[in-house]
Amino acid sequence: MNPGKILLVEDNADDVALTIRALKSHNITNDVIVAQDGVQALDYLFGGPGLDEQPAVILLDLKLPKVNGMEVLQRIRSDERTRRLPVVILTSSDEERDVIDSYSLGANSYVRKPVDFVAFTEAAKQLGLYWLLLNRAPPMPRNL
Repeated sequence: MNPGKILLVEDNADDVALTIRALKSHNITNDVIVAQDGVQALDYLFGGPGLDEQPAVILLDLKLPKVNGMEVLQRIRSDERTRRLPVVILTSSDEERDVIDSYSLGANSYVRKPVDFVAFTEAAKQLGLYWLLLNRAPPMPRNL
């Protein structure tokens, strides 16, 4: 399994707990970094003198306080250091406009959060298995 970290950008504490529980229940033991709003996510990705280890995947909610998920995605895709990071939109929104805008801004996947607990844990399992085990991420850019 990819030893990289998962950046979970989610403001709902129940959804954070459920996501982490679902991942762990399927033996996906990667460290999960939680950002509770768009500003925290951007600070994690860009705030320091240079993040040595980018996350293996970003699970990004759209409806976030301070800076919304679309703005976070746009910032991720506009910077050479983070442009190739896998970003999975994980949201309760079923709005067609959100799906279109997410892919237009460069999301790798769009997953609607299931309401049912069992369905949610299965979705988390599939996300973890695909993005951390099957997917081969591009190498980080050097000297940026």
